[in-house]
Amino acid sequence: MLLIGSHVSFGKDQLKGCVEQSLSYGANTFMFYTGAPQNTIRSAVNTDINGEALKLMDGKISIENVVCHAPYIINLANNKDVSKYEFAIDFLKKEIKRCHELGVKRLVLHPGSSVGINIDDALKNITYALNIALEDDEDVIVALETMAGKGSEVGSNMQELKTIIDGVEKTELIGVCLDTCHLNDSGVDISRFDEYLDEFDRVIGIDKIQVVHINDSKNPIGSRKDRHELIGIGTIGFDNLIDVIYNERLEHVPKILETPYIGNSDDDKERIYPPYKFEIASIKAKKFDGNLRANIRDFYRQ
Repeated sequence: MLLIGSHVSFGKDQLKGCVEQSLSYGANTFMFYTGAPQNTIRSAVNTDINGEALKLMDGKISIENVVCHAPYIINLANNKDVSKYEFAIDFLKKEIKRCHELGVKRLVLHPGSSVGINIDDALKNITYALNIALEDDEDVIVALETMAGKGSEVGSNMQELKTIIDGVEKTELIGVCLDTCHLNDSGVDISRFDEYLDEFDRVIGIDKIQVVHINDSKNPIGSRKDRHELIGIGTIGFDNLIDVIYNERLEHVPKILETPYIGNSDDDKERIYPPYKFEIASIKAKKFDGNLRANIRDFYRQ
């Protein structure tokens, strides 16, 4: 079964709002942040509202396939400032606890940035932090996201991810989130995705793949820039992304769109309209929508 969804907003209606948005897009999975990804301000989990969400999901979306994303500001790779490092670990523990309270089993995490320390120490810092964050018996899998390699990002190649994973004591609680834009920008040829999966299985194990972020890229392969594009409009291309989405070895893995919002004019810096309803329809039909931007604007302007 195709598991396809997108990033949705976790606002005052928490999971209920996420479910309503997702169903309106024709999705059967979704990903959310428990608050703004740029800060650590979080509200308490409302069990009543989220009980309503589970009722809405019944028969349409399985909570087992729902994904949470940790905020970007968690950096486990650098421990130069001990207080910031300890705060990052503590906040990750709290995010894991929030996921557990919500019944969500998958938490995507950017491994972090080394920012002036050598890569070996950065990898050790991440592993050490994860072992502390996962020491409580919460049934939440932390999925390390494959990164584009911009700046001092850690996790833009398999060997770095393998080193982190091999050092985590609770192996059942660590996994990987593939991001197609990030893979492309780090140097992976998505048109040869099966070869990539073969190598991933040999190095890490394909069973570790918990989530796939589906994004086209504004940049050529190996650019190390990380700029997402609408499905089929970027340098990866629609057919290559369809091959990823429908790959039989990843059939059970949630596929999540993180493509950019569309502006009210040709200036895409003014992001207003979510593209997900149209991208999901195009993916289900396996047919590229060459008028995607115009169709989105026409729909939301009505």
